[in-house]
Amino acid sequence: MSEETRVEQDPSSAATTATLRQRLLVHVLLPVFLVWLTSTAIIIQIAMIFTQQAFDRALVDDAYALSAHVRVEGGKPTLELSARELAWVLFDQSERVFFAVRDPNGNVVANNAPWMVADRPPKTTRAADGNGLYALSDQFHEGMSLRSVDLFPTGEHPWRITIAQTVQSRTKLIQQLLLYAVVPEVLLFLLLGAWLRRAIGSDLAPLGRLRHALQARDVADLSPIVVDASSRDVVQVTQAANALFERVRAGINAQREFAGNVAHEMRNPLAGIRALAEYGLRQSSPPDVWRAQLAAILEREGRASHLIDQLLALAFADEARDTVALTSVDLSASVEKCVLAVLPQVDAGAIDLSVLGLDHPVFVKGNESLIVGILTNLLDNALRYGRPSSGGIRTILIGVSPNETDATVTLSVTDNGPGIDAKVAEERSRWARGANIEAVRGGTGLGLFIVARYAELMGTSLTLQNVESGGLRASVRLAARDSSAPSSAL
Repeated sequence: MSEETRVEQDPSSAATTATLRQRLLVHVLLPVFLVWLTSTAIIIQIAMIFTQQAFDRALVDDAYALSAHVRVEGGKPTLELSARELAWVLFDQSERVFFAVRDPNGNVVANNAPWMVADRPPKTTRAADGNGLYALSDQFHEGMSLRSVDLFPTGEHPWRITIAQTVQSRTKLIQQLLLYAVVPEVLLFLLLGAWLRRAIGSDLAPLGRLRHALQARDVADLSPIVVDASSRDVVQVTQAANALFERVRAGINAQREFAGNVAHEMRNPLAGIRALAEYGLRQSSPPDVWRAQLAAILEREGRASHLIDQLLALAFADEARDTVALTSVDLSASVEKCVLAVLPQVDAGAIDLSVLGLDHPVFVKGNESLIVGILTNLLDNALRYGRPSSGGIRTILIGVSPNETDATVTLSVTDNGPGIDAKVAEERSRWARGANIEAVRGGTGLGLFIVARYAELMGTSLTLQNVESGGLRASVRLAARDSSAPSSAL
């Protein structure tokens, strides 16, 4: 197990890991907060620009209003306003206003702030309008922040007017703008976070119930989980968990079935071998008796070995259920391989073995190992149980029948034995099939069950039919393939 896997399974590490709800909230609220913060800053900056322009426009208007009361007498400009009238022109309820009027030579015509005459405003870019030239600038004097405007002389107005005003009103207005813009946005953001937390929690509740259902489940409980789900994702997770339970249940059932097969099928051969050995040990007879006992033990051992091979084949079928690969297989080559393997038994039993339908190569969609296993077990079943009840020559026919209508190939093995009961042929359960076949034909039924399993792995099924003239025909229908396709084995 890797270090990363161990960390993920560590309970202390899991306790410090953020929950899915927390991660979703962070992933949603963080971008929303950044977008809100950026948009608010842009909106406030734009509002501040327009607010500054409004105050500056009023300050410029005051400069023009003061300029309208300047007259030229004797070649010198004079301010034709009394102190009271000047107070009305420059009146501001909340700000302090300073002014200075100078002639083209820089001489002071009128002012209420000597420092404005001595201090020159910083150089600024001049802005032009329809009435003259003026420049706006920021100043700082004796702890006061000031906004000033300089109205420069023109041909019709040969004088310079400077007006400076404190900025308390505009500063207060900008602060109020920030307050009224930010506070509601913060409240809305908090409400959005609370709503998202509640909504995400509600959507994740089925996932939490699924987790609790899995934690509370007993190790032997593989029944499907029933969880109320409000989203497709939770439904899919539940379905995946149930599918996993189904696969685990199938694997456990296969293991139990395999163990039952071993216990059930091996009990009789081993008990017979033990009984024969004990009987032989108790005898003091001539060597002929010993020979007969050893021959019987050898026959029982052969049956036990055959059962072991069948049980291993059954275990292979259960393990290969999800991993078997179907490719193009040369059926004629597989049949030839199986026929060569049983020729010694055929010759020893004087059996007439025939093969039909292999005048030319036949290719099918399947798995070579499974096809060989099917044919081997069908031939073994026919060799063991296909004895005619009335005596006579035993015959076994291997048939390969292509069907161009549905693009299939039927592989069959037919014997001339006693056949099988029709009800037994319809059975699908392993235990029912085994019990009935043992009762009818004296065998275990494992061979036919293995064939049925192998056929199921290739997407087809085993068919058992009694022949009218006597005997049993076992067949499997396989999908046909083009002869040009390459063959492959597992």
